[in-house]
Amino acid sequence: MTLGGLLQGVAVVLALEGLAYAIAPAAMRRALVALATTPDQGLRMGGLAAAIIGVGLAWLLQGG
Repeated sequence: MTLGGLLQGVAVVLALEGLAYAIAPAAMRRALVALATTPDQGLRMGGLAAAIIGVGLAWLLQGG
């Protein structure tokens, strides 16, 4: 994985997040309220799962 590839990934994430706020701002606000009330352990487990899935997908897309 190159720095350029990493930056492209970050750009895609920013674009998708921006679209979500542009298309459904009320839903994003509700999601943020739900996120703020989620216990730390739930956030920690969700973040760990997302990180593992993201690394796995990046590895698979790179060619295994």
